[in-house]
Amino acid sequence: MSLVTLLPFIVLIGAMFLMTRSAKRKQSAAAQMRNDMQPGTGVRTIGGLYATVKEVNEETVLLDAAPGVDLVFAKNSIGAVLSDDEYNRIVHGVEHDLKSDGTVVPDDASSLTETDEPAADASSDASDDKPIDLGKKDAVDEPADEPADAKADEPADAKADEPAEAKADEAEPKKTDGESDAK
Repeated sequence: MSLVTLLPFIVLIGAMFLMTRSAKRKQSAAAQMRNDMQPGTGVRTIGGLYATVKEVNEETVLLDAAPGVDLVFAKNSIGAVLSDDEYNRIVHGVEHDLKSDGTVVPDDASSLTETDEPAADASSDASDDKPIDLGKKDAVDEPADEPADAKADEPADAKADEPAEAKADEAEPKKTDGESDAK
């Protein structure tokens, strides 16, 4: 056999050796991490449960998931051992690197609406304004500037001077191609 026919087999065996070596390295690092767990350490299981280690045995770990809730897990089910800062950030929402002199944003918007004036002054200002008509109006029928009462007060003979075609335009807007009465 020549070296050319053996070369693909040698490359294949070398690639398999490198892949298994890296997998073994990852396995040993995970086993070392699980063996180094101490009571009081925060962990994440492979299922995504965050808990605190209460007791470590040979094959099992006793986890404190909540006050009064103790769970027994296999050591192999521990996905990650977390640092104290990371565990507190994820579970309790505590940020240790926040600056104490920074501005504090409140959780609600109450501070955004508060004013220095007393509440009685603010309510009297609102009563001086005209009421807002929220009724639906057709923009073609009447302009926005002119109130509806002014149109009703307009004399009937003023409209009589208009041509009949203009009256028809006011009554019904013209349809363009493709429009229909169906809604």
